[in-house]
Amino acid sequence: MKANLQAMWLRTSTEVTVRQRLHEVLRQAIIRMVLAPGQALSEKEIADLFTVSRQPVREAFIRLSESGLVEVRPQRGTYVVRISRQAVLEARFIRESLEVAIALEAAKCTLPSGVLMELNELIERQRSCIERQDHDRFFFLDEMFHRTLAISTGQTMAWNVIEDVKAQLDRVRYLSIPDSTPIPKLTDQHQAIVDAIAAGDTTAAVQTMSIHQREILHSLPELERRFPELFEDVGMKIHAQTI
Repeated sequence: MKANLQAMWLRTSTEVTVRQRLHEVLRQAIIRMVLAPGQALSEKEIADLFTVSRQPVREAFIRLSESGLVEVRPQRGTYVVRISRQAVLEARFIRESLEVAIALEAAKCTLPSGVLMELNELIERQRSCIERQDHDRFFFLDEMFHRTLAISTGQTMAWNVIEDVKAQLDRVRYLSIPDSTPIPKLTDQHQAIVDAIAAGDTTAAVQTMSIHQREILHSLPELERRFPELFEDVGMKIHAQTI
């Protein structure tokens, strides 16, 4: 775990503040299950690991708690929260609403050829992850695809809202790759979205994006069955049955 965290730290930009780097590393570590649900986090251990003071670590914990990824318990410690089904469903609803609106806007305004080329290049890079089974790389490229689409339509604020609310959703998305939601299926959906936008077909753009954003609804029940210990609601039910 420590080696993974240090590797993630080295990949972050040194042009941002220590607090921002810590927040990004810890956020990604929680999303990618390097820091598991229920795990205790120590300010001192993390500060020592990255050779920083405890203040920026404390500030990063606060931001993570605001995103619903950790729980700070006074006098008891800080813990990675288990995945909340309700939080995932609410985040998915918000994300679908905004991303469908973004796809509609993109199809209506006719994106420049350079942007369409960039989106298609991202899809090709996603396809290259299939053979290598590079799930981490695909997850990064998937983020880039949706961010590029939002920014290119002038919807930076909408993307910021999406990023703020999707932390819990991202953990389920990461778990769903590759088994519950295979990379080829997601890549084909991305291609269908871009094709609809390029054709200026607003109906198809809305439909393809909506289908894409609802994919998690199919994988969530399977993931709860496979990883009950990671989910807050499922874990509580199992605990109640064993008492």
